[in-house]
Amino acid sequence: MELEVKQLVAKAEMADSTPLADGLRVPEEIARRQERRAKLAEARRVIEQRAKERVQAQQAEVERKRAERQARRDGGQKVGGRESQNPSAQPEGKDQYNFTDPQSRIMKAGGGKDHFEQAYNAQAAVEVDSRLIVGQRVTDAPNDKQELVPTVQAVKREVVGKVKTVLADSGFYSEAAVKAVEANEGSTVMAAVERKSHHRTVADLEQKSDSPAPGPEAGMMEIIKWRVSTRAGQALYQLRQQTVEPVFGIIKEAMGFRRFLLRGLEKVSLEWTLVCVAYNMNRLHRMVVG
Repeated sequence: MELEVKQLVAKAEMADSTPLADGLRVPEEIARRQERRAKLAEARRVIEQRAKERVQAQQAEVERKRAERQARRDGGQKVGGRESQNPSAQPEGKDQYNFTDPQSRIMKAGGGKDHFEQAYNAQAAVEVDSRLIVGQRVTDAPNDKQELVPTVQAVKREVVGKVKTVLADSGFYSEAAVKAVEANEGSTVMAAVERKSHHRTVADLEQKSDSPAPGPEAGMMEIIKWRVSTRAGQALYQLRQQTVEPVFGIIKEAMGFRRFLLRGLEKVSLEWTLVCVAYNMNRLHRMVVG
């Protein structure tokens, strides 16, 4: 772009230069390239900033893994494998910027492990008993690791009062986020942080007592695992499947809302709010009629 601008300026200064094709004027071509150059510079700035944010999130996970390995060493265990490496602050070759909707991001979609789309991340908090949406927000974060705190804060306290328990998808779990919610909101967070087979073995069917609660030295991951492993915790966490999942299913299938029609985070947030209000109106009608 810079080279072409210089070439066009030089052409404008040469009275006997070869003219441009019909309908093209040098000043307009210079302005168009200068505008494009500014957009490219902004795209580069945004991509570099996103890379820094990604590094900050990844570094916390690296430090957690290092601390776990060191704790095992201190306990006399043999630790194999490579140490976690610090993430690079440089943008990756696959990083992208959308000139049509700069605030949207490339996110993994539900069409398979290699299916990605230009998207926004729509969040909803649902009350267990009524299945009403009591908090909604839209973010440009490709994953939910940093979204637990703002999503809990989006819950309308004048509607539900104090949030006693947060049943979160495993993708929302991070030690820092759970600690922040429990310290600032006074809530108890439950999340399935372990992958388990849907098939239940004979041992799973046998009645047994809950394991003792972790001691004060236990880490947050150990505490969360214990909470979900107890009989009371399992019964409580199973409510998430019949609370949040049906809401998104109804919005997608019954209401037919599968994509945003607007662009820009502010407009998309308004669109998502209207969708959630429409869902709540329909749900309230069914509750009253039923």
